[in-house]
Amino acid sequence: MMETYNQRSLSTIQASLRRNNLKDTALGLVSALSFPAIVGTADMMLKSAGVHLVGYEKIGSGHCTAIVRGGIADVRLAVEAGVQTAEQFGQLVSSLVIPRPYPNLDIVLPINRLSQMIEDASYSRLSNQAIGLVETRGFPAMVGACDAMLKAADVHLASYEKIGAGLCTAIIRGSVANVAVAVEAGMFEAERIGELNAVMVIPRPLDELEQTLPVANCWVEERQPLNIPLNIKDKIVDAVAVELPDLAKLPVKVKEELCMDE
Repeated sequence: MMETYNQRSLSTIQASLRRNNLKDTALGLVSALSFPAIVGTADMMLKSAGVHLVGYEKIGSGHCTAIVRGGIADVRLAVEAGVQTAEQFGQLVSSLVIPRPYPNLDIVLPINRLSQMIEDASYSRLSNQAIGLVETRGFPAMVGACDAMLKAADVHLASYEKIGAGLCTAIIRGSVANVAVAVEAGMFEAERIGELNAVMVIPRPLDELEQTLPVANCWVEERQPLNIPLNIKDKIVDAVAVELPDLAKLPVKVKEELCMDE
């Protein structure tokens, strides 16, 4: 039996190459007090400039920071767009741009590492779908919101995220229309049970954003080796030598053409 492994997807290979090239790029940070707010901020940063999303740093009490790397001009533009998005949520804490971070920062701090999903080279069955996030203060409100969203539209609960200070975020996936309907239902249910903190709908998430979001194990499909059967029991028939005739001894027919003069 011969095993042949499937090739990585193009996005995974590109992400692996980016991981090795981030150390010489500028650093951009935007911090917010909400997970949906920071995901929406990261989405806007990716779509506004040519930057790469390293991931999120969650330090507790609801503080989340989106980390991007890229050229100095791109990082400045991305951080500016991210700040505006976080301010629209009313959740902005702080922002920072470092044009040339000292190499020691890359070694110690989580500012040069891509998400674990890239390292695992796994694939989610919910990829390439719209994202809906509903954040509540308190676990019961989030559970109730999840139940209401799943019953209101054709969506799937991808995972949930905790960032401290009692904040929990349900993450759903589906078509844009279904996600919008489900999020609205989840909002009402969360407000009925407890406290609603923030919501977000991302219609067309980029690959880098998807790779930084948590996904439950039930949705992850590990890349399996492809087994190709090779039957080596069949006997190989020996080739039989065929003697060719001597071409010099073969009669040669010469066709003569007579030309008649008129």
